[in-house]
Amino acid sequence: MSYLVVGISHRSAEISVLERVALDPDAATKLAIAVQHTPAVSETAVLASCNRTEVYANVDRFHAGMDEVTAILSDVTGVPLLDLAEHLYVHFEEGAVAHLFQVTAGLDSMIVGESQILGQVKETLRVGQDLETVGTGLNALFQHALRVGKRARAETGIDSAGRSVVSAGLEAVGGHEGRRALVVGAGSMASLAAQTLLAGGAATVTIANRNFDRAVALADRIGATAIRLSDVPQALTEADLVVSCTGARGVVLTEEMVRNAADGRPFGVLDVALPHDVDPAAARQPGVRLVTLADLAGTAGGTERDIDDVRRIVAEEIGAFEATRRAASVTPTVVALRAMAAEVVEAELSRLDRRLPGLDEVQRAEVARTVRRVVDKVLHTPTVRVKELAADPGGPTYADALRELFALDPATVDAVTAPKTTGGESA
Repeated sequence: MSYLVVGISHRSAEISVLERVALDPDAATKLAIAVQHTPAVSETAVLASCNRTEVYANVDRFHAGMDEVTAILSDVTGVPLLDLAEHLYVHFEEGAVAHLFQVTAGLDSMIVGESQILGQVKETLRVGQDLETVGTGLNALFQHALRVGKRARAETGIDSAGRSVVSAGLEAVGGHEGRRALVVGAGSMASLAAQTLLAGGAATVTIANRNFDRAVALADRIGATAIRLSDVPQALTEADLVVSCTGARGVVLTEEMVRNAADGRPFGVLDVALPHDVDPAAARQPGVRLVTLADLAGTAGGTERDIDDVRRIVAEEIGAFEATRRAASVTPTVVALRAMAAEVVEAELSRLDRRLPGLDEVQRAEVARTVRRVVDKVLHTPTVRVKELAADPGGPTYADALRELFALDPATVDAVTAPKTTGGESA
């Protein structure tokens, strides 16, 4: 099986396009399950954030896997394949590994070096495990990617400024110290926004959400005030800064609502929702400073040296991961070889029983131990050495040679790594 990534992000498409393919948790789940049940795919995980939608898959055929993933992505998002295709990027095998490592390290983020992506990758893995669409292959990839992300942040200053989309956006609207803030939404981005506001000295923070219980839960956890979504127009008039980050399909804050609230005074609006929450026309109102995801693209955290150091770490980790994969790739051959040897030993011991029926149990046991010991010693050096050699580039060719030399049945080797099934579906 091979790793495949099909995705779209702020690097390949405008925000207006990303809005069309944005996935809420239910849609991301639907996409993951649909992809995992296609013939060429054995595992899948969907990474959906405010600036990317990516499908990670373990496939047995590149073209078939790519075609199946793109077709389902088009179907789930409702974006015609022809419109979608020009914005998609595809990475395969080592390229897929490199891409996820770069993403998790923060090199591919809208705010270079931001740390929120680390939690998003971790959540993607957790959801895939819960859905049972992630198996051993993708689990190994994502676990290593998380280690890469943590190492990048521990060994460099890539996120020393603690920047995120939210913090960069709040800076862009003129800061938030002493301001009366309203946060519309109660998800992970809203939680980050509310905590950033409070930590940065906002005078007050109010949480509004369609689900009032969720607003109350978030407000109670961080020490804010909760209101119902229907109370937003009034709350806007009492605030001078609003951060909107809901998962709604359609405008949440209209031009009229923002105009009535601002009334010509300085009024900051940060829209970090995808699709956007705020009517773009609100930016034309006197005193209103509207900042959106499109305005934040390319903002950097950390220095050029930090970024170069992270790139070095990513390159090292790609090499280490690929070496581990190559070493693991010979294991089925070694297992098949030892299984064949065991069968030969048992066959010869049965033949010995027929030819020397007078051997007692002690004698027979000693002969069996001796034969097995000889076989183990003969196989020890080549099997250990082939594992060592396999870690190097081109190493899997040694496993090929081993299969040829011992005439191992390819089906027997493949059976070692074949997925166990229950009721016809991959475990």
